[in-house]
Amino acid sequence: MKKNRSGRGPHRSSKPSAVIAGLPVAKNDEVIIDIIGMNHDGEGVGRAEGYTLFVQGALPGEKVRVKVLKTKKQYGYAKLMELVEASKARTSAPCPIYDQCGGCQLQHMDYAAQLEWKRQLVVDNLERIGKLRVQDRATRAGMNGQDGEQGDEPSGEAVTQEGIIVRPTLGMSEPWRYRNKSQVPIGVTEGGLVGGFYARGSHRIVDMETCLIQHEQNDAVVSRVKAIGRKLGITAYNEETGQGLLRHVVVKIGFATGEMMIVLVTNGERIPHLDQWIAAIREELPAVVSICQNVNTRKTNVIFGDVTRVLWGREVIHDYIGDVKFAISARSFYQVNPAQTEILYGKTVEYAGLTGNETVIDAYCGIGTISLFLAQHAKKVYGVEIVKEAIEDARANAELNGMSHVEFEVGASEDVIPRWKEQGVEADVIVVDPPRKGCDPRLLETILQMKPERVVYVSCNPSTLARDLRVLEDGGYRTVEVQPVDMFPHTVHVESVALLQRQ
Repeated sequence: MKKNRSGRGPHRSSKPSAVIAGLPVAKNDEVIIDIIGMNHDGEGVGRAEGYTLFVQGALPGEKVRVKVLKTKKQYGYAKLMELVEASKARTSAPCPIYDQCGGCQLQHMDYAAQLEWKRQLVVDNLERIGKLRVQDRATRAGMNGQDGEQGDEPSGEAVTQEGIIVRPTLGMSEPWRYRNKSQVPIGVTEGGLVGGFYARGSHRIVDMETCLIQHEQNDAVVSRVKAIGRKLGITAYNEETGQGLLRHVVVKIGFATGEMMIVLVTNGERIPHLDQWIAAIREELPAVVSICQNVNTRKTNVIFGDVTRVLWGREVIHDYIGDVKFAISARSFYQVNPAQTEILYGKTVEYAGLTGNETVIDAYCGIGTISLFLAQHAKKVYGVEIVKEAIEDARANAELNGMSHVEFEVGASEDVIPRWKEQGVEADVIVVDPPRKGCDPRLLETILQMKPERVVYVSCNPSTLARDLRVLEDGGYRTVEVQPVDMFPHTVHVESVALLQRQ
C-alpha cells in the first residue's frame, strides 16, 4: 500500500512513519473513517486509505474519529474517540457498566437493527463460507406478492431456483432479563468478597450488583450470597496463587416454576461456617430449593470440577419448555433463554414436518430437550450424546414426561448411529444441534449414508453451519430455508435452524 503523509484526506499523523513499512497508518495516529460494516465480534469495520481498522463501539453507517491502537499487515485495531456522524441505529446503552463488561456487545445498537444485522451475519456466512446462494428479499417479495416477511410461504414449499430463503430473525418482544442461569466469578478487594464479571478482554473481576440480561432474582441471590460470604469471612479464590476458597457462584432459576438452585464452586472440599451459610441462605432466600457444592481444585478457567454434592435440599430444580417438564441438576446443560428456546424448538418441529408416523434421530441430544419436544409429534425418537451424565438426565426427563417411545444412548453420534442402522433403524428425519465447532465430519458422512428425507440443523455458529451445509449439499441435500433466532439479545450470538431436503 502506498503511504500517504501529504495531508490529503482526513488522515492526521502523530508519528513520522508507520512501524510496518507501507501502511497508511501507525500506532497512535488519529484518523476519521467511515464504518462500512460490523464483524462477528460486533466491532465496526472501517477503512483508512484501503487499510482495514476494527473499532469497538462503532456502528455501520457512522463517520468516526479513531485512534490507532495496534497495526498488523492486513488490518489494525482502533479506539473510538468521537462520533462525527452517528447511525440512526445508535442508542444509549441502559447498563451503567456496559463499557467495562464483556458480557454484552450490542447494547449501543437499536434492537431492530440488531435483529437485521444477525440475519445478515447468517446470510454472509452462507454465501462466503458455504458458497451457497441466498434469495434476496426483493426477489422473494416479487414471488410472493408481499414484502418477504415471516410466514410468506409454507416451510419447505418455497420456490428455490433463486436460492435459500433466510427469514427475518425471530426476536423477543422484551429483550431484557432473559437469562435463567448466572455464573459469577468471585474475587477479593480491600472491601472483601466481590463477584460480578470479567472486565472486557481480561480476568480482572469487577463487582456488580445488577445485570440487565439476568433474571432479577438471580441478581438478588448472588448479591445475598456475596453479603453472607463477606459476613462469614469466606475467602475468594486467587487465580495467580491458587489459594482461597470460593471460585464461582452459579444460580439457576426455573422461569415457569420459580424454583432456584445455588451452586458454590469451591477450591477444596471443606466450607467453613457451612451450617451458618446454609441457614442464612434458607432464611433470606425462600425460593431456593437446592444448595449444591462443586469442587474444582484445578488451575483452569473451566468453571466446574468433577465432584458435585448436595449441601441442602433437592438434587434438581424443574422448569418447562412448552408442555415438556425438565429436571435440571447442578451440571445439566439447559438453554439459558427458555422463552426463545420454545420458539427455536417449535421451528425445529415445524421443519421436521412430523405427522406422528416418523422415526427421528437427535444427534447431540444433551439432556433431551429437543428429543422430548420432537417426541410429542413423532412415532419414535432416538437421542445420542457423548456426555454420560447428560444421557442420565435425558432418560430421567423422558420418564418425568411419561414418554416411553424415546431411547437414549451414550456415545459419539458417528459411532452410535451406524450401529442403529445395522440394527434396522431407518430415520425419516435427523436433527443435529452441535457445539460451536459444528458437526464431526464423520457424522456428516453418516447422515449422507442414512439418507433421511429431511435434516434439521440447529446451529449456534453461522460459520460452521455454512461449512456443514456445503458438505450436505454436495452429498445430495438441498438447503430450503434458514430461520435465525435471537437467543441472546444484546450479544453477537445468533442461533439458526436450517431445513434440508434430500433431492
